[in-house]
Amino acid sequence: MIKTYDDAVKLLTSVGKFHISLGLDRISKILDLLGNPQDKLNCVHVAGTNGKGSVCAILASILKSAGQKVGLYSSPHIFKYTERIQICGNKIPEDEFAKYVFEISDLADENNIDLTEFELLTAVMFKYFADKDVDVVVLETGLGGRYDATNVIKRNLCSIITHVDYDHMERLGNTIDKIASEKAGIIKPNCPCIVFEGREVYRDVTDKLGSLLLMVAPFAPTDGLALKGLYQQENLSLALACIETIFPEISKDEIDEGLRNVKHICRFQYIPEFNLIIDGAHNPNGIASLKQSLDAYYPNKYRRFIFGCLKNKDYEHMVQSLFDSGDEIYFYHFKHQNSCTVEDLQAVCPIESKELTQDTKIDFKDDKLNIICGSFYMISELVDRFGIDIEE
Repeated sequence: MIKTYDDAVKLLTSVGKFHISLGLDRISKILDLLGNPQDKLNCVHVAGTNGKGSVCAILASILKSAGQKVGLYSSPHIFKYTERIQICGNKIPEDEFAKYVFEISDLADENNIDLTEFELLTAVMFKYFADKDVDVVVLETGLGGRYDATNVIKRNLCSIITHVDYDHMERLGNTIDKIASEKAGIIKPNCPCIVFEGREVYRDVTDKLGSLLLMVAPFAPTDGLALKGLYQQENLSLALACIETIFPEISKDEIDEGLRNVKHICRFQYIPEFNLIIDGAHNPNGIASLKQSLDAYYPNKYRRFIFGCLKNKDYEHMVQSLFDSGDEIYFYHFKHQNSCTVEDLQAVCPIESKELTQDTKIDFKDDKLNIICGSFYMISELVDRFGIDIEE
């Protein structure tokens, strides 16, 4: 019986797979059985609290414009798992995705290797990209760095560490220094590392490993960049520094073409038909960046928010920093086992709010700027419900 994409999704989201368990033992064992496809790939490895997905998208777009066969691995997905594994902007076909998922899952079961969802996806990605003989892989970490499944690679073309802030503290540590130390785990011997924050741990690790540490100013002009949001200055600065350092042969025209064509949905994405901003900000720093961009781009617009988040996030800080008096606020309890309840959100919100229920009517055509934010995991539910077309 042929296994389908839907079958693969059921496997990946099953109780036995859908959890986080950091470490490199399991991913190393399964990749060894697969012939270590990761060793055949040239990777740019990107870690950080916020911005790493945008950096990856920018890099992949520029490399594609320069004629490279570029693989992109990112997370999470908004609509389908196939978004996570792309070659030159083309998602892995659903039938191939299912084939790889079950081949690798069966191999793991035969050898008593209990892979998590992310480890299985990461193994699929490495095998798929190696089989397709890609030139470069732009590789986004899932969580942290040191013990993230993507960090099974022995070398990289370059490591990039974006802004580091408080998130996943139960796994990465409760101070910025501890979190940054986990991110610095992706730095490899004699491989350059690009940052824009001058943290001591980056210097210590690169000195120890004999790696070049390049610190860039986070002020690249974003006029020609398709992605919006003030925070894209930082992300673009890191991406351009990588291109200049690792791919100096790429021309300005190719860079400009890549910047015009980059796509990264649900990152300060404006949907004009609904006068709507969709942003995946899901931690205090991301919310602060969103608020800063809203104030800069839309300083005099009345705002309507639809907000939901996971209960393991610092939602009190997020809620209290995002909203202003006069904002219309709807809280949403979405279909995720860790979705925060409306009651918990309302308890920490200093401004009057309402629950978004199945009966709530939203007039997207009035003069208010609409914003959906707080979690990537609720976006697909809301765009389906309201009939919002997001160009992928």
